Amino acid sequence: MKNKPTLRCITLILSAGALCTMPGQDAKPAAEKPAFPSLLPGIGLAQHDFFYAGEAKSQDMYIVRKGQIVWEFHGPTGKGEISDAVLASNGDVLFTHQFGVTLIDRNKKVLWNYDAPPGTEIHTAQPIGKDKVLYVQNGDPAKVVVVNIATGKTEREFVVPVKNPKSVHGHFRHARLTEAGTLLVAHMDLNKVVEYDSNGKELWSYSPGAATWSAERLKNGNTLIAGAGLVREVNPAGATVWEFTPADVPDYLFNSMQIAKRLPNGNTLINTWFNQWNGPADPATAPVQALEVTPDKRVVWALRAWGNPVDLGPSTTIQLLDEPGVPEAVHFGDLK
Repeated sequence: MKNKPTLRCITLILSAGALCTMPGQDAKPAAEKPAFPSLLPGIGLAQHDFFYAGEAKSQDMYIVRKGQIVWEFHGPTGKGEISDAVLASNGDVLFTHQFGVTLIDRNKKVLWNYDAPPGTEIHTAQPIGKDKVLYVQNGDPAKVVVVNIATGKTEREFVVPVKNPKSVHGHFRHARLTEAGTLLVAHMDLNKVVEYDSNGKELWSYSPGAATWSAERLKNGNTLIAGAGLVREVNPAGATVWEFTPADVPDYLFNSMQIAKRLPNGNTLINTWFNQWNGPADPATAPVQALEVTPDKRVVWALRAWGNPVDLGPSTTIQLLDEPGVPEAVHFGDLK
C-alpha cells in the first residue's frame, strides 16, 4: 500500500497562517496587501489648495489650486534633497536642499542663497519677517543661525548638541519658531524635541523614545511631534493627550511620518514619505502621500498623486493655502 502524500506547511511572514503544499509543489507567496483602500476619502487634489515639496533625488515643488498645478519648480537631480520649504505670504519660496538654503521668487529668480560649508548640511529653515532667515546647520559643531538676507550679516548664532558630531546627515530635519519667539528643534539623532530661547538656553524638552522629525507648538500650548512611526501631542508636563500611529489606519501603508500640522478645524494633516532613493515609485502601487484625520482618527482626505494626470513625488512638506495663517515667524526673542 502506497503511503499518502503528506502536506508541507510553510509559514509566511506577515501572512495570516500558513501556506500548505503537496510534495514537489512550490509554495506561492501570498498576495501583497494593497498600500491604500480602493476608494480614497476626500476629493483628491481639489480638497485643499496647497504648497507641496518632497524629498527625492530631484528637487520638486508645486502649488496646487482647485485641483490643478499652477506653479512648479524642478531643481538639479542628485544635488541634494528638499527637507523643508515654506511659501511666504508674498509668494517667495524658501527651501533647504541639504547642501544649502535658497530663497526664490514666483518667477524662480534666486533672491538669496547660502551654500553649506563642506562637511555640513542644512535641512530646515524659516523666514523671520521679510529680511531674516533662521536655519539649522548640521555639522561639527551643529548650530542655529539667524542671518539678515539684506545685509548678509549673521545676527544670532549658537551651538546645539548632537549625539554623534561626525554623523552629520542624521542630526536635524525640522525646526520651527513659536508664537512666543522660542525655537522648537527636533533632534533626530538624540530622539527628542528641545525648546530654546534666542540665546540657545534650553527651556523645555521631551523625548518620545525614538527619532523625531518635526515639532510644532499648538495654540493650546501643547506640542505636536512627528517621526519614528507616530504623531504625538504632549502637554507642557510631557503627558500624551493625543496620538496617531500606523495601526490607526490599517488600510494604508503609512509608516514614515515626517511632519504633522494641526489645522484650524481641529483635524491633523500628516505626510508619509516614500523612499525613492532605492528605486522609483510604481504609480499603480505607491502609497498615499498624506492623510487628514479627525481627532477621533477618521480619515477625511487621502492625497495620492503619483501618475497621470499629476505626479507630485514623495512628500515632505504640505502647506495648506486655503487655511488662515502666515508662515513667517514674527520674532525670535528680540530679533524681529
